[in-house]
Amino acid sequence: MGYGNPIMTSYIPRYSKTHQCGDLRHKAEQAQTSLSDCTLCPRQCQVDRTSGDTGYCRTGDKAVVASYDAHFGEETPLVGDHGSGTIFFSQCNLRCNFCQNYDISHHDIGQQVTDHRLAEIMLTLQANGCHNINFVTPSHVVPQILSALVLAVDQGLNIPLVYNSGGYDRLETLQILDGVIDIYMPDFKFWDTNIAEQTCQAPDYSQVAQKAIIEMHRQVGDLTMDDHGLAVSGLLVRHLVLPQGLADTPKIMEFIATRISSDTYVNIMPQYRPCGKAAQTGALNRSITNKEFDQALTDAAKAGIHRLDQRRRSFMLH
Repeated sequence: MGYGNPIMTSYIPRYSKTHQCGDLRHKAEQAQTSLSDCTLCPRQCQVDRTSGDTGYCRTGDKAVVASYDAHFGEETPLVGDHGSGTIFFSQCNLRCNFCQNYDISHHDIGQQVTDHRLAEIMLTLQANGCHNINFVTPSHVVPQILSALVLAVDQGLNIPLVYNSGGYDRLETLQILDGVIDIYMPDFKFWDTNIAEQTCQAPDYSQVAQKAIIEMHRQVGDLTMDDHGLAVSGLLVRHLVLPQGLADTPKIMEFIATRISSDTYVNIMPQYRPCGKAAQTGALNRSITNKEFDQALTDAAKAGIHRLDQRRRSFMLH
């Protein structure tokens, strides 16, 4: 089967250059070795995933894909006319109790895929006209992604890669991805240690996310777009507004503006609604209000953030 990209662009993905000099294969091999004593994410479970053991992410040596398709609900610069080629990986290294994709992140939904099958999925999305390959929740399957990428590049993959994570990423793993990922799209969920502990058993979330996002920006810089308004490289930060200010939006916006860049492209998301076991954290048992969302936008403006994604307001209380 031949795979091509019907959307022409002059942008050369970072992984193409890395592959040409032989470093991509080396990175894939380096990442694979970590599976036998897994410390890929900040959980550092140190289980041997090659022998069938699983840690917090409940994933062994093969990635599990819940679904893949052209997605039109992503940020404006990613969607274009033909959609973002999303690959939803099952399980997660955070497993927030309010996750909007709770069935995927908390349950064993999806199919195990070989490296060859994952490469085929990437190429199929490209052939269908998608503007990028968007890895959703990839932190726990970086080795599998890299191994599949080597195969996909050899068969003609040539569109940007998006690393769409919860922001709970280990520096050492991100450094392996330097020269591979074109667009980093992390969440910065919350600042408060107690909220992070209650919702995802990760009291160090804010500290980890700050270091991770600094490293992501170091690698790719601010978000840049081509002549068609499509994102080709850079950092895009997502922030989900939570009820009663539980996300500490002002602190997060101040961090982005002062420690990253005031030119950071930010998506302040209004679509929070109670999912999963959100009711376990009392204030999370309702959607946000228009007033709460407007306040988040004000917080961003006060911090100096000016590149905001234009999103529809949905699931909000009046």
